[in-house]
Amino acid sequence: MGQPLSTLKVGIIGCGNIAAQYLDTFSRLGSVELVAVADLVPERAAEVAARVPGVRALSIDELLADPSIQLVVNLTIPAAHAEVAQRIIAAGKEVYTEKPLTSDAESAAAVLEAASAAGVWVGCAPDTVLGTGIQTARKAVDDGLIGRPISATATMMTAGHERWHPNPDFYYLPGGGPLLDMGPYYVSALIHLLGPVESVVGAGSRTRSERVIGSGDRAGERIPVEVLTHITAVLTHDSGALSTVVMSFDTVATRASNIEVHGETGSLVVPDPNNFDGDVRLRTLGADGWDTLPVSAGYVGAGRGIGIHDRAVSGAEAARASGAVGYHALDVMLSVLRAADEGGTVVIESTCERPAAVALSEI
Repeated sequence: MGQPLSTLKVGIIGCGNIAAQYLDTFSRLGSVELVAVADLVPERAAEVAARVPGVRALSIDELLADPSIQLVVNLTIPAAHAEVAQRIIAAGKEVYTEKPLTSDAESAAAVLEAASAAGVWVGCAPDTVLGTGIQTARKAVDDGLIGRPISATATMMTAGHERWHPNPDFYYLPGGGPLLDMGPYYVSALIHLLGPVESVVGAGSRTRSERVIGSGDRAGERIPVEVLTHITAVLTHDSGALSTVVMSFDTVATRASNIEVHGETGSLVVPDPNNFDGDVRLRTLGADGWDTLPVSAGYVGAGRGIGIHDRAVSGAEAARASGAVGYHALDVMLSVLRAADEGGTVVIESTCERPAAVALSEI
């Protein structure tokens, strides 16, 4: 696969709300040049192109046929990730997909197999794990500041997105739910902090069979709930460390840390993995309180799309936001749902290399 590139020429397929965050990041990167955008709704692509000088609005077929584009960013809805990724690969281009890699393990594996056969790189969000928050915590673990890691907790507990989202239907249909919605951030962070996962156990519940939309033109409308809305899981990492994960759309509030990592001689409070930065706090055995660690690792000032910068400067083999990590995170989450449905322990069939740490880097 490809070597480090001085400037990676990219296109975007899918011009929804998330595209604005990628545009902001690309505008600050010398390593990435946005060439063209496309969307099933041409007006959306035209609006995005109008905001960035020199960027063309094309049809999807035109964008895939453009020989100048080396990598395509797949910002379509999750249900379309697999199909669009396969089209990008068939066009001989690299693909970087918003989370999750696809909506099921089978199609995700097929994407990776097609990319391997074509000799092109596949990347996958979230790349928030490459920011200073998770990477400073990762460095503390690697430097032995907490001793041998024993356990971690990951907690995301809200009352549900229907309170604020005007069209929340998909959060409560197959492919949605708190684990598949927010879990990629937390599971990916745990992989970076503690390494790949070998097995899981899980349990889940569905508190209500329907939800009431709380805002927008559809306020008051009832929508069906077809997925688990509260999930608790225990992940056993290859290292032997145990992570307890709680993801919920059924709670009022929590004071729990987003992530904590505990070792024999210390504990870390890790910032929100849905963000790129944030304070990392350390308390060592015998200490009277918590210390805030100085920022010591990660891409400073990172935003969504920094994983593509990492691909451009590191090369495909060393790129950290890889399809392999995205696939393993998806496999872990789907296995948790399977364990919650069937009971017992589910062995994770996939694995990945723990991505290399990111040195403190200005972008």
